[in-house]
Amino acid sequence: MISLNRIIVSSMVIIASSIITVASATAFAADIVDTAVSAGRFNTLVKAVQEAGLVSTLKGKGPFTVFAPTDEAFAKLPAGTLEALLKDKQKLAAVLTYHVVPGQVMAAQVQPGAVKTVQGQMLTVSAKDGAVMVDSARVIKTDIAASNGVIHVIDAVVLPK
Repeated sequence: MISLNRIIVSSMVIIASSIITVASATAFAADIVDTAVSAGRFNTLVKAVQEAGLVSTLKGKGPFTVFAPTDEAFAKLPAGTLEALLKDKQKLAAVLTYHVVPGQVMAAQVQPGAVKTVQGQMLTVSAKDGAVMVDSARVIKTDIAASNGVIHVIDAVVLPK
């Protein structure tokens, strides 16, 4: 005979599993743009993506790997650089798409070498002093999952050659 306690415990396990499944699905429901917005440290990047008209692209199916400069990274640009980019949508789009690689590349899959960006030029991934570098930017956080790709946080804005 099955005890009432066993039924209650079994029911609780099923409910807990369902909650975890729903929470997991919700955690990955946000696309790259919404994930960047909710992080709160990519305000300049999000503004630039909006100004360049790339929101619908980065909300698209993807998958994309985005090397996302923080607000502090944008602040390191020489005076007037960001303002000039925001006025030149074509150049701004080129800089932003240089930070994007087609496909979803998680940190464990990253290999040193040249990687073709959505912008068309090659981005150089390397290891230096135990850190992963993307051109001259250091990767400071990896594998922020989104529904259409992944974000890796970098400490500098990388510029196409």
